[in-house]
Amino acid sequence: MTSNDLRGALKGRVLLPGDDGFDQAAAAWNLTVGQPVAAVVEAADAGDVAALVRYARRAGLTVTAQPSGHGASGDVEGVILLRTGRLNDVEVRAEERVARVGAGAKWGQVLAAAGPLGLAGLAGSAPGVSVTGYTLGGGIGWFSRAYGFASDSVRALDVVDADGEPGRVTAESDPDLFWALRGGGGDFAMVTAVELELYPVPVLYGGRVIWPEHRTGEVYDAFLEITAEAPRELSVWINRFQPPGAPPMVTLDLAYLGEAARAEDLLARLGKIEGALSDSRGVVPLAELGGITAEPTDPAPSIARAELLTGLDADAVERLLAKPVEPLINVQIRHLGGALAEPGGGAGASGALTEPYLLGLLGLGLPHAADATRAKQAEVVAGLESRVSGRKPYTMLSPGDTAAQSFSAGTLARLREIKRARDPHHVFRANYPVLG
Repeated sequence: MTSNDLRGALKGRVLLPGDDGFDQAAAAWNLTVGQPVAAVVEAADAGDVAALVRYARRAGLTVTAQPSGHGASGDVEGVILLRTGRLNDVEVRAEERVARVGAGAKWGQVLAAAGPLGLAGLAGSAPGVSVTGYTLGGGIGWFSRAYGFASDSVRALDVVDADGEPGRVTAESDPDLFWALRGGGGDFAMVTAVELELYPVPVLYGGRVIWPEHRTGEVYDAFLEITAEAPRELSVWINRFQPPGAPPMVTLDLAYLGEAARAEDLLARLGKIEGALSDSRGVVPLAELGGITAEPTDPAPSIARAELLTGLDADAVERLLAKPVEPLINVQIRHLGGALAEPGGGAGASGALTEPYLLGLLGLGLPHAADATRAKQAEVVAGLESRVSGRKPYTMLSPGDTAAQSFSAGTLARLREIKRARDPHHVFRANYPVLG
């Protein structure tokens, strides 16, 4: 492959190893993850995507798509990395409660466009994450207890198939591909745009409360009490948090789809915990949803691990609190359930998520800290024993994980069958391939 071969086929920028800017263009958002790709293509438009796929098909090459590099696995040696960041148009059709979103658009754009209309998509916690990548992998966020996986809100997709032919996929036009792309990842077609259902959100109440470490036991007790009876409109996440160079603390992050007065009634238990260091709760404009957790917006080296929990009893909490957070930065538990556990008849490959809690373990990926971070993550998971289900949400897989950990045997078999039928020459590679 030469730069002239690719540049002659495309309007967008093409970078090969050794070119100025290649290393930066090839980098994942998580700087711990290396991406030894053969080339980086920054598509100018959907026509460029189709041209690239046709080129790759003829040349026997493989393409992987990353708008921003979130969710990268590092399993990309020798492939062409497609950046779709320039396909970032967002169109909100308020009367239909639908948003048409280009493959490179980010959740912050959608929330900013739909929020003033009293509508929201099923966004995650970070506004800088691409809508398409997050949604193809399922997508679990603040509104999932109320409305389910983001993938199940997809109404149509514009795609390029493995022969480089553009098309539109709906439940009626291609039921198998429509099902696979909603939660099964990007292994089956190259998506250039998605149409998503929007949901009415007249009022959103949310925020973060921070306490010093010595309040951790009380905050966990309140978390268990609140989540035991929480309506599906309320999502609460608890964090044992220790930023580098700062003292350990415990935080509750929360979002409620409804009026502030009702939210404060549901969260009255928090008023019994004294000594809060800060409390940002209040009515939140949808465009500022990402401010609840204020996650980093710039690339950084990190090591994450996610596990689903079958329950969270007093013994499990005691084990979680028995040792310091260090060398991790965060030990997070998200309350799940609600609509996530009850897939409708139109559910995609994500299916149902019956586990009631999600454990997230985050640490630094710097060379001097990586081994200790992984060891601590393994120690925490081992301590929870049988409460760890073994399944992981596809959208939260990390390097070293596989797609097989996210799906039932029947779902995985169907995904693999669709992959073989639609992409027999392996033109496409998802971050976590279903045949991997």
